[in-house]
Amino acid sequence: MAETQLTIGRVPYVFITPSVRSQRFNYHAFQVLRAAYTVLFLLAGADKFRHLLTNWEQELAAPIAARLPVSIHDFMLMVGVTEIFAGILIAAVPRIGAFFAAGWLLAVAGNVLFLQDHGDIALRNVGLALGALALGLLARSQRGPLLPRGL
Repeated sequence: MAETQLTIGRVPYVFITPSVRSQRFNYHAFQVLRAAYTVLFLLAGADKFRHLLTNWEQELAAPIAARLPVSIHDFMLMVGVTEIFAGILIAAVPRIGAFFAAGWLLAVAGNVLFLQDHGDIALRNVGLALGALALGLLARSQRGPLLPRGL
C-alpha cells in the first residue's frame, strides 16, 4: 500500500491507498459474491413455482399466514417473483440489490424464528444476510458502473 503524508498545522495525516493487488482481490471477491447471490436468489425464486427443493408453503409461519389477505400459495408465488427480482437487481445493480437482498434475508430469518425447531435455518439466513451486506459494501468500493478501471 502506498502512503501519502500531509501535515496540517502540527497534525500529521497519513493517507493509505490500496495497492493494485488488493484491489484485484476485492474485485474477485465482489464477483464471486455477486454471481453466488444472483444464482441463489434466481433459483430460490424460481423454485417457489416448481417446489423441487421443498414445499415452500410449509415454510411460512402460521402467525404470518393468518394475517395474509391472499392464500399461502399466492403469497409464496409473490415471494418467488420478489426473489427473482432480487437476483436480477443483484446482477444489474449490486450496489442496491445486495442491500435489498440483505434485508430480505433478515425478514426470512424473522419468519423462520416463528417456526418450531428451525433456529439453525434462521441462523443460516442471518449469515447469508451478512454475506449480502459484504457484497453491497464491496460493490460500493468498485469503480464505474460494473467494472473497475485498470483491472
